[in-house]
Amino acid sequence: MISIHSSIEGKVQDYIHTKNELDKLQFSLGGNWDYEGGSFDKFMDEDRTVWLRIPFVIAKGEFDGEATDIEAHIQMGKPYILRHLYQEGLDNAAQIHTYGGLIDQFQKPVDKDAEINLEWVEKGSVIMKQVEQLLQ
Repeated sequence: MISIHSSIEGKVQDYIHTKNELDKLQFSLGGNWDYEGGSFDKFMDEDRTVWLRIPFVIAKGEFDGEATDIEAHIQMGKPYILRHLYQEGLDNAAQIHTYGGLIDQFQKPVDKDAEINLEWVEKGSVIMKQVEQLLQ
């Protein structure tokens, strides 16, 4: 994980406005959201192993990432680049169990914090400049 400096860090913004603006740059609400915060994520490579993540916490109001009429203000966190390397093929250690498949259907990353090439940091910085312009 490598942090990227950005002028949006610490700013409080309307969630819906922020989401709509970031949609224009193909960000999406990360699946790791909860009622206290979450992140906007953008994959940067075709294999979806390198991500630009902008975390946020709820500053005011209530948040439900599945609702469409969210009236919340979010405080933006420090953006960062992360890289997950996943196993390819079948998981040889997997066991068949009825209920487990409903909950644990994905393999864990081989390396959830893999090394990140400088080119991804540079591309992430360029994207963050676009984000800053959209969210002025």
